[in-house]
Amino acid sequence: MRYALLIHYPQPAVSTLTADQIKEGMAAFQAYAKALDDAGVLLSAEVLQTIATATSVSMKQGKLQVQDGPFADTKEAFAGIFMLDVPDLDAALAWAEKCPAAQWGTVEIRPSGVRFVDGAWTSAR
Repeated sequence: MRYALLIHYPQPAVSTLTADQIKEGMAAFQAYAKALDDAGVLLSAEVLQTIATATSVSMKQGKLQVQDGPFADTKEAFAGIFMLDVPDLDAALAWAEKCPAAQWGTVEIRPSGVRFVDGAWTSAR
């Protein structure tokens, strides 16, 4: 089953950290991604830039609306994603608790519903 580990944490987190703390965090994420990859469960991983670079698009009111910034103004922001292929939620939970971001933010786990492969939507199960 495909699960997304959605990383949320306060932003801008980097500006409040020392150079040593940033280096330590990068090393922790490198080790975590390598462990996922070595276990054969990592499908992809992305770390997003800060919410200051976000642009939101909507057609909800019948016309294009483009706004600088994130969809929601909250203390925590969506910061990155790990896509895993693991047997079940328990396995996804086990990997999520090892994620470095769980130390200072939240790791949300969501199963994938459908995905786009070879030109068509298909069940992610």
